[in-house]
Amino acid sequence: MAWTDERVEQLKNLWAEGLSASQIANKMGGVTRNAVIGKVHRLGLSGRATPAQPVRGRRTATTAPEAKVEKQDAKTASIQRDIRKTLSAEPDFIAPLVLDTGDRTTVSTLNKKMCKWPIGDPTSEDFHFCGQSSAGGKSYCAYHAHMAFQPSSAKREKPKAAVLALPRRAAG
Repeated sequence: MAWTDERVEQLKNLWAEGLSASQIANKMGGVTRNAVIGKVHRLGLSGRATPAQPVRGRRTATTAPEAKVEKQDAKTASIQRDIRKTLSAEPDFIAPLVLDTGDRTTVSTLNKKMCKWPIGDPTSEDFHFCGQSSAGGKSYCAYHAHMAFQPSSAKREKPKAAVLALPRRAAG
């Protein structure tokens, strides 16, 4: 389908009326929603004079998800508070595990109950994992889980320097 001058004018008028790209495509026929969007973009048409009218049968403000949140039972709210408390209280740092042989935890010595937090540069011989006990089938110990699973608001508030778990290794 070619964009003739008449069809471009029709597109501009329908866009100015506030119709959505889908509604315009349906009215014009022979053109897709994406073609309408592309042409509107190429023409540099600004925002609409009036917003597009919602299609009947769509979700209204009374059936929005926010209405369901108000109906949460006390048990769910209590569980969410407990999770927030757990995530907000930073556990004490525990040094990485040293095995009975004097070696540190490597990929070959890890098991499912050990913390899999990587420490160091993976290309160096000194690279190892935390190896401390991880509870309940988790991948990390309490300290590293706290670092890995912070709520998004806590991530923004913490300065980046505070995230470092271990001091850097001395050169040489």
